[in-house]
Amino acid sequence: MGFGDLKSPAGLGVLDEFLADKSYIEGYVPSQADVAVFEALSGPPPADLCHALRWYNHIKSYEKEKNSLPGVKKPLANYGPAGVEDTTATKPVSKVEDDDDIDLFGSDDEEESEEAKRIREERLAQYESKKSKKPALIAKSSILLDVKPWDDETDMAKMEECVRSIQMDGLVWGMSKLVPVGYGIKKLQIQCVVEDDKVGVDILEEQITAFEDYVQSVDVAAFNKI
Repeated sequence: MGFGDLKSPAGLGVLDEFLADKSYIEGYVPSQADVAVFEALSGPPPADLCHALRWYNHIKSYEKEKNSLPGVKKPLANYGPAGVEDTTATKPVSKVEDDDDIDLFGSDDEEESEEAKRIREERLAQYESKKSKKPALIAKSSILLDVKPWDDETDMAKMEECVRSIQMDGLVWGMSKLVPVGYGIKKLQIQCVVEDDKVGVDILEEQITAFEDYVQSVDVAAFNKI
């Protein structure tokens, strides 16, 4: 398993393809698997790799709480599609890290991994329990967004693909159309339904405008409570 060299265009391409139908590296919530892969990147993927860029921007928003995300961080070779070898160059372990890894009391690695597994399972169980306690009434809104390109040469099909690649719990994309605005330029008008407690307009605007090679601006054309 692996993504090849995540610091190379080829490795980023493997990551983008891997995330085409996934929100996270493993499972359905951010975890240490996402942190491990995120930290292996040299920076944000290019705009044409919209799935990888969408994932990168989402995981970046967890920067302050990344250490508290569930799971145990593993080597990169434990993540990614089967049949691809990890070749990402990693920085050497520092002396302090080496000293921390020395087991002065001969503790058993298997016991440590069992303990880590137990903690992970407890956290996942807590998450599922919290998720199952949904309120009787879920407030939703229907939003119509105007996504404007830079000029008439912008690839509008690619821009819509990037917008729809944004996936969040409580977000459902709907119909879309291209609307002329003048001088041969068209804007993308796209509808979505969101759960108010989970998805805000500001989050949507931030993630859409992150595709800066295609998107000039985002405006809310209509907002209705459901």
